[in-house]
Parts: sequence; C-alpha cells; structure tokens
Amino acid sequence: MDNRCSCSSNSDRLLNPILYNILSQMDSSRPSQDHFSYSSVPHRCNCEVRRTVCLKRPSETYKEASAVLVKTIHFMKNLPAFNQLPPSDQCALLKSCWAPLFILGLAQEHVDFEVTDVPADSMLKKILLNRQESPEIEREQPTMAGVSKLKSCLKKFWSLDLSPKEYAYLKGTTIFNPDVPDLKASLFIEGLQQEAQHALSEVVQLLHPGNQERFARILLTASMLQGITPSLITELFFRPVIGQANLLELLIDMLFGR
Repeated sequence: MDNRCSCSSNSDRLLNPILYNILSQMDSSRPSQDHFSYSSVPHRCNCEVRRTVCLKRPSETYKEASAVLVKTIHFMKNLPAFNQLPPSDQCALLKSCWAPLFILGLAQEHVDFEVTDVPADSMLKKILLNRQESPEIEREQPTMAGVSKLKSCLKKFWSLDLSPKEYAYLKGTTIFNPDVPDLKASLFIEGLQQEAQHALSEVVQLLHPGNQERFARILLTASMLQGITPSLITELFFRPVIGQANLLELLIDMLFGR
C-alpha cells in the first residue's frame, strides 16, 4: 500500500513548475545568493497545514452555526452573576471565551459539518492578474489541520454524551476565567469559576455515580478548546456571512443589546 501523501504525486510535480516559473520571474531582481531553486529544497509534507478549506454545505451550516452563536450570547446574558460584573470585565470575558463557548454549543447541538478544498487556482489567478493582496486575504484562512482539531474536539465531547446540566456548568467554568488580563473583579470571577467546577463535579457524581474518572475526562476534553483559534471559527463559519465586519464587535452589540 502506498502511504505517500497526495502532495508528492506526479500530477502535482507537473503543476508546480507552472507556479514556480511565475514566482521565479517575479523574484528575478533578487541577488543570486538569495534566490533559491525550489527543486533543490527538500520536500516536506505540509498537506494538512497548507490545504485551505471551506464548508461543503455552506448555506445549511451557516444557519446552524448562527443559531448556536445566538444561543451562546443569550446564555451569557441570562447568567445573573455575569451581569453583576463591570462592563469592561464582561467584554474581556466575552473576548476570551466566545469561541470555546461556541464550540461547546456545536457539541451540545450535535452540529456536524463537512469541508472541501478551496479552489487551488485562486493563488495562481492572483499572480497572473498581478493583484495586490487585500486585508481580507491576509486573514488566517481555515486549514484542514485546524478543522481536524475542531472535529476531533467535537467527537470527544460527543463520546462523553454530556447532559444539559453538565454542559451548563462546563460553560460556567469556561466563562468565568480569572486568568483573563486586566479584570477588575478577578477574585470574584475566580470564586464563580470554583463554584461552577464544584457544581459540575456534583452533577457528574449524581448522574454517573460509578464513573470516578468522568469529571477528569470532561475537564481534559475541555482543555482541547484552547487549541482552536477564534480566527478559525470566524473565517470558517461567519466570514462569508458578516463580510468585513468585526465579529467581536457584533457579539458585544448582541451582549449589551445595542
């Protein structure tokens, strides 16, 4: 069985010189000692890192993702303890936790999705047209590596089969993060996080009395949330919907009902 990745296939070797020749002409003004021959550079497989992807069924997934995001903000707004915090702390916590909370929402709602490769000729077209890259293009594009992390995280949560109460208290531990910089009420927030963790532990013991490892497994799975960037979530699920708008600013407007 041939385990080589697709990037080392003969078809790619035939296509690469086209792009290489164009890039070589663009870089011809560089000093010779700085000019590399692409063929002399050892091949290193970065397929998962480099492959940019987009949603396979965008209209359907955008609708589901938007519904989860609205529920996420409503969950925060309906927490009395959160509403007692200074507005600046609310904004700081929102900035820190909206993406992890959204992923927990995807898991709770069992939102599954598929991705497909972004058309490979887009970069070649830009070079041929000699167009300057816009700020939009400079944004971090969703990659297969990032999506794989996200889907792996979702599958872990689905395998735990959390109850609504477990999800609720886990979200509480995620929202009330005392390690967020420049909080005015960090001690109060630390106490709220401890209360949420204690409540989560109690409900786990109540629902799964014979499973002594479940609480630790939930916290371990939740740690995976930090490895998924907000930019991945934004660009994959919301950029085509909001255009050039700043998603965080939109979330703050939703939170404060502006």
